[in-house]
Amino acid sequence: MREMAARTVVVGSGCAGLNAADWLAAMGEDVLLVTENMCSGTSRNTGSDKQTYYKLSLAGDEEDSVSLMAATLKHEDVDGDLALCEAAGSAQCFLKLAMLGVPFPVNDYGEYVGYQTDHDLRRRASSAGPLTSRYMTEALEKSVRARHVPIADHTLACRIITGQEGVEGLLCLDTVQQDWVLIRCAHVVLCTGGPAAIYRASVYPVSQFGMSGMAFLAGAEGENLDRWQYGLASVKFRWNVSGSYQQVMPRYVSVEEDGTEHEFLAEKLGILDAMNMTFLKGYQWPFDEAKTEGSSRVDMLVKQENDLGRKVFMDFRRNPSGYDLFAVSEEARNYLIHCGATQQTPIERLRAMNEPAIQLYWDHGIDLEKEMLEVQVCAQHHNGGIAVDDTWQTCVPGLYVCGEAAGTFGAYRPGGTALNSTQVGSMRAARHIARRSRRKIPEGELEVTLPTAPKGQPAAMMVNLQQAMTKDAAFLRNEQGIRALMTQINALGAEQETVSPMDPLAVQRLRLADMMVTQTQVLSAMLYDLTHEGKGIMMTRDGVSCRRAARPIPERDQWFERVWRTYREQEGRP
Repeated sequence: MREMAARTVVVGSGCAGLNAADWLAAMGEDVLLVTENMCSGTSRNTGSDKQTYYKLSLAGDEEDSVSLMAATLKHEDVDGDLALCEAAGSAQCFLKLAMLGVPFPVNDYGEYVGYQTDHDLRRRASSAGPLTSRYMTEALEKSVRARHVPIADHTLACRIITGQEGVEGLLCLDTVQQDWVLIRCAHVVLCTGGPAAIYRASVYPVSQFGMSGMAFLAGAEGENLDRWQYGLASVKFRWNVSGSYQQVMPRYVSVEEDGTEHEFLAEKLGILDAMNMTFLKGYQWPFDEAKTEGSSRVDMLVKQENDLGRKVFMDFRRNPSGYDLFAVSEEARNYLIHCGATQQTPIERLRAMNEPAIQLYWDHGIDLEKEMLEVQVCAQHHNGGIAVDDTWQTCVPGLYVCGEAAGTFGAYRPGGTALNSTQVGSMRAARHIARRSRRKIPEGELEVTLPTAPKGQPAAMMVNLQQAMTKDAAFLRNEQGIRALMTQINALGAEQETVSPMDPLAVQRLRLADMMVTQTQVLSAMLYDLTHEGKGIMMTRDGVSCRRAARPIPERDQWFERVWRTYREQEGRP
């Protein structure tokens, strides 16, 4: 085992991790970036029809303010101080990305014109196209490299080492040298993304796994772990079919093994409702139990067809039965007219509205002009995660969690808040570490326990557990199935062995072990939700859950001279 040292270690090379490292380096912090693979992860490898960044309005005459945006973000399962931080920091973080070269569109007068996204009534959303988060990642990586931040690539973080005073180090597997690496540190900023590995039906890129389990093992609490976002996604190439993919109203068809087709939405909903609900999926893409009689009926009917053994496709080549622009809802008709998308077929309407959405599939070997697109209802985003305070620090001193791994979102997050949270959370964590923390790199011998994993074939075990999770603990949940899955995980966990760094399956074993820890915590939260009435924020630690009231939006001092004085004192400025 070899050793390294840095005052702060950032784990992950997505939008959150790179931004944390960039801010830390800019403030003179001794920082090391650890990543399993610089080119992996959700930020670099996922998107949607026009991937959204949600921020304060920066155009037009629409009324907006930090308080109004915070009120939109604040729900019964979202703490008000976190909502306020994400609203207040959104413009600064967005404009930093624009300065770094992310091509957010502006009009002739320099206004960052926006549009309306789901769960919001204002036009706060912006986009650089389907690959917004990739552009963010590339721009941030360029800045990080320009600051000469040391990067430990091909290094899988697997255990956070803690003592009585909090974080003391990070244990990693060097996947090239096949050796353990112990990094002494005072802070760990965990930016490993959502726990993508826990589901089989998933729109997360295949390169994304997540490693939230090591935070739980270090003593961190989970927050709203039962809250997930599920939505329709393509299967052959994992991608969200939201926004314009739905608004152009393609034909939905299910196909039996013998090739028999069913235009099931029209059959079950009627021609007019089928078209209107398909259009609404563009705005209301995530499954929402409050809309099971509305647009989320589409998700339920897709699942019903899958349960019958049928594959479900979106067909952009042909209109749904009875398509008539003048028969659909006024909202749908006006939207298509304003977009200039009144052509005869869905593919022509999509080309008029958002041609890059067609090109994206072409680039991945799928021609929407010639073939149907297979879709399923998939896990897309964890709206819960590790509990953090308003500096994105967990209950473990020195451990910070940013991005999707943090539990800051709540069930009704507006689309694009995830990208904003990656930037605001990592910025606030970096500032707290560099300006407020007095923690030092520990000296002396550290107590390090090597990780263990179940015996057997890890890939097969992982698939089995993922399939069970998708079957009984996704957007439709079965208490009996959840209990059975928890029993299965506990049985696997009872017989474990120490992972050898020389084992060719070491990475798979570490991922499996971490996934099982996370699944246990998530399933415990889901079971609590199914068996206990009540609302609020759910906290989970060691498989035990309870609810608490969300913190309100704080009252804060708005008198400039007082704020200025306090700021100078906290920042150590004259």
